[in-house]
Amino acid sequence: MADVVNGGPARPAAQQSTGELIQRASEQISRLVRDELALARLELTEKGKHAGLGVGLFGGGGVLAVLGLGTLVAAAVLLLALVLPAWASALIVAGLLFLLAGVFALVGRQQVKRAVPPVPLAAAEGVRADVETLAAAVRDHRGRS
Repeated sequence: MADVVNGGPARPAAQQSTGELIQRASEQISRLVRDELALARLELTEKGKHAGLGVGLFGGGGVLAVLGLGTLVAAAVLLLALVLPAWASALIVAGLLFLLAGVFALVGRQQVKRAVPPVPLAAAEGVRADVETLAAAVRDHRGRS
């Protein structure tokens, strides 16, 4: 590796000043962070492509499921129409669907209430504990110096 300060070939670490070593370490850390960020960006791009394709296929499956459900509802109306007038059959099936929709909405509302507030409380507590540990280590180190 080249000597960054003097522009020549690298001298052994034992012959370099503390400032030179700190500068080299700083540049190496910066390069490492840039490389890690580039790798993370590539990885997220690849995963994003797969996720997009998966979500599209999942959405297509959902559309087909809704069409199938509509067909089943029509079949239920036609089945009831064999014993009741068609309008009464449609009214009964619609009432059942609205009843199911209400139950789903109430259960969904309860689940949303359980999710609020949308703050990662456990993660925040972990970060808080890490900061307190680091602060205590710095205080202990200063107390020994």
